[in-house]
Amino acid sequence: MTTNLYFHPVCIEHEPSPGHPESPARLRAIADVLAKSEFDSLRRCIPSEGTRDHLMLVHHDSYVDRVFNLVPAEGYTRVDSDTIMSPKSGEAALHATGAIIEAVDAVMTGAANNAFCAMRPPGHHAEPSQAMGFCLFNSVAIGAEYARKVHGAERVAVMDFDVHHGNGTQAMFWNTPDLFYTSTHQWPLYPGTGDKSETGAHGNIVNAPLSVGAGSYDFRAAMREVVLPAIYDFSPDLVMVSAGFDAHQSDPLAQLALETEDFAWATDKLLRVAEKNCGGRLVSTLEGGYDLTALGESVAAHVRVLVG
Repeated sequence: MTTNLYFHPVCIEHEPSPGHPESPARLRAIADVLAKSEFDSLRRCIPSEGTRDHLMLVHHDSYVDRVFNLVPAEGYTRVDSDTIMSPKSGEAALHATGAIIEAVDAVMTGAANNAFCAMRPPGHHAEPSQAMGFCLFNSVAIGAEYARKVHGAERVAVMDFDVHHGNGTQAMFWNTPDLFYTSTHQWPLYPGTGDKSETGAHGNIVNAPLSVGAGSYDFRAAMREVVLPAIYDFSPDLVMVSAGFDAHQSDPLAQLALETEDFAWATDKLLRVAEKNCGGRLVSTLEGGYDLTALGESVAAHVRVLVG
């Protein structure tokens, strides 16, 4: 089995200001753990920049212009209340887009079985014309649309296990029956979306909210009873994962109590869905996770399953 790992050092240079939880140290922690010898089988890829056309698969052109016009020559600029850019943020965002595009290319052509994009800034809160929640551009939604338009994927499913609901991905998928979004997340919590009643215009949205304090049992029950059957029923040509690790019990930004092994378990189940429906094609991209030790351990658990 071949697993591609996408990483670009410019993503460490995206600095949302000192003390911000979405810090460059997140990628350093991930790079350290994935440098261990047990991950020597990873095919390590340095992605090129994505293009404006890639961004416009899901984002309005005026919004793309606005983001790049706000990139500062020095210091910081604020795109929304908690989404901040520094001089290298535009390059980092383009390489994050390039990573998801190249990962989809590799998996859809059979050059890799699966892929993990260890890139930042994250993406799942970004809406068509709005930055939100540390996110500038919605990488997973860009990848899903690219798979449909370039590789002829008829149905793409995204599973999001970040502790925060992916409002941006849900909004982008809402009216498209061939795009499917399902999420486990803490409820109530930022951004305030993700109720069970939010099902999409074609029944293509499935939310499985978890109560404050929910742990392994509740998460696995939601996956077994709600999320996995829904993905099986959708029968995707590609499975994508918004891999946020902030539902971990050590994370400071929320109040779920998942353990590191839960991410390995979920990854295994999602791989099984992909193997049954689409030849194992799966692309995962980093979202949240803000306790550095828990993040490193959880990413290791996730990638360990991907490489088999």
